[in-house]
Parts: sequence; structure tokens; C-alpha cells
Amino acid sequence: MQSKAILGHEETTRIMAAARAEALKNNWPVGIAIVDDGGHLLAFERLDKAAASTVYIATGKARTSALGQKESKVYEEMVNGGRVAFLSTDIMLCLEGAVPLVYQGQVIGAIGVSGVKSFEDVQVANAGAAVLG
Repeated sequence: MQSKAILGHEETTRIMAAARAEALKNNWPVGIAIVDDGGHLLAFERLDKAAASTVYIATGKARTSALGQKESKVYEEMVNGGRVAFLSTDIMLCLEGAVPLVYQGQVIGAIGVSGVKSFEDVQVANAGAAVLG
């Protein structure tokens, strides 16, 4: 039998707080989604003035990162490189802006951000992910 770490409420809250602080520090109106390793939503925040679409986009980016166990940027680059078949799946959102959450070498979830430029979304996501070390 194998065992694995899982994201609890305490960790999810700390990750969200760090991501929110980074977004607020830069005055970025974003949506922030945290999902478990199966891509299921654990937490979401839509900061003031963030577009309604950030709810769907941030969550989709996070799900893609968790299920693929890679930054969502990898899938965007694949599509841009000609692997357009990724666009046909209903579980992948091939846009930069999400990073996996890794604990002791194991992907335990992901954080996705939407609302500003992609590299800024990643900056917010990385701030949250850094909580895990």
C-alpha cells in the first residue's frame, strides 16, 4: 500500500494568503484557484475588479497543471508548436498561469491565476506555491 500527502485546509489557506498578498502588492485584479491532485477545486478567490471570466480560466489552468503535473505553460507551448489536439479535450486549458503544488517531490495539487498578463499570473501562482517550500 502506498501513501501520499494531501492538501488540507490549513495549507490551502496559507497558499491562498501568499498568492493574494502578491496580487494585492502589485494591484492586480485576479482570480486565484487552488485544486487538489485530481483537479477538484479546494479554494477560489476573485479579487476586487477581477473579471467574471477569471473564475473559469484560473480554475481550468489549475486543473490542467494538477492533472498534467506540469506548469500549464507547457501545454500552451505544445499547442503553439502545432499539437492542437490538446484543444479538443474538455479537461485541459492550455494557457500559461498555473503551477503544480509539490510537497516532498509529489504533486499534491496546483494553483492557477487569471486576470493579468500570463507571466504576472504565474508570478502570483509561484508566490502561493512557495509556501510549500
